[in-house]
Amino acid sequence: MAGLFKPSGLTGEGLKNAFPQPVGGDRWEVVLNFNDQGGEQFAQLTKNVAGTGRSLGIFLDNQLLSAPTVEAKYAETGISGGSATITGGFDTKEASGLAIQLRGGALPVPVEIVENRTVGATLGQDSIQSSIYAAVLGLVLVLIFMVVYYRLPGLIADLALILYSLFTLALFNMLGVTLTLPGIAGFILSIGMAVDANVLIFERTREELQAGKTLYRSVESGFYRAFSSILDSNVTTLISCLALFVLGTGLVKGFALTLALGIGVSMFTALTCSRTFLMLLVLSYPALRQKPELFSPNVPPSSKLNKIQPEKAS
Repeated sequence: MAGLFKPSGLTGEGLKNAFPQPVGGDRWEVVLNFNDQGGEQFAQLTKNVAGTGRSLGIFLDNQLLSAPTVEAKYAETGISGGSATITGGFDTKEASGLAIQLRGGALPVPVEIVENRTVGATLGQDSIQSSIYAAVLGLVLVLIFMVVYYRLPGLIADLALILYSLFTLALFNMLGVTLTLPGIAGFILSIGMAVDANVLIFERTREELQAGKTLYRSVESGFYRAFSSILDSNVTTLISCLALFVLGTGLVKGFALTLALGIGVSMFTALTCSRTFLMLLVLSYPALRQKPELFSPNVPPSSKLNKIQPEKAS
């Protein structure tokens, strides 16, 4: 190749490191660091080609990687000091690629490909599809259970859970969250946390109803008494998510992120949406206040509560 000087004395053993470095704007350069022997050889080579118009060829496995020129001002001493930079208007991808190739050439032993295997994405896609089906099926079963066991409050909880799912998926989309298998697992677990919050509220409401309080007071007390338990359980889970996100790797971080986002949304829907729906139902329909049995199967109709019974004659 005309005008190209291929050095024979300096090899990759003399190169200590190569890395990209920004020089302003979108321009990058590649920094070379040599050991003592490599620095001396590099200074002599650059002295020989400086100002001659020839390029200094850099080869890897006889393939030309780069052919930089050396300015004439280095004709007397060469580029000394054991370091140099390769400029040329590189972008970040080009500079990083060249640096990786140069570091690869500095390996003390040759790299040999022992095995080259291609794994298709079918298995992973099938697993993700099955996980999505499991999430949808689990959500449907939970919705059915809540209506059957908790009656009217269960229906309200179902509406809150549907809103929870929509809010969570919308938040994933806004933040650019990719639903991998661990991420889907975190989403499914957060559904369980959302159901747990509603269960605590409704159980407290049942206890108040069975104690003889009115429906309105029972709903108010149910939310008030369940708040501390819901807050404690969710905060401890969020602390675990933070630890997993900070200390974990990529897949673990995905699980922690989706679980944490789901828990935050579940607290909002349980304490805000469920409460709003229930209070609107109780306050807007007076007839419901006369039917506490719709909220708990073990509570008699209101006509039988808090009545003064005449004393039986002895």
